[in-house]
Amino acid sequence: MATSVDDTVVAGAASDDPGEGLRAVLALRLLSDRLERLHVDRARQLGWSWQDIATVLGVSKQAVHKKHGRYAATGYKSTRTEHDDV
Repeated sequence: MATSVDDTVVAGAASDDPGEGLRAVLALRLLSDRLERLHVDRARQLGWSWQDIATVLGVSKQAVHKKHGRYAATGYKSTRTEHDDV
């Protein structure tokens, strides 16, 4: 069994097994979500507006605020899930 995101992605990309491929997709999605949370949080700490962040991400201000706004005051440390270690 794969032990890291890299191992999961490589195994999934190289496999004919849909289960392995889908696990790779999940690993990439979770990594992408963590990176987004990290950088949105950092941008907010540096004074970026929701509009600035939305423009860079290619989404509306409302979309980025809906996704990340509830954690703006408390940070992201409490948003970890059981999937964050994939």
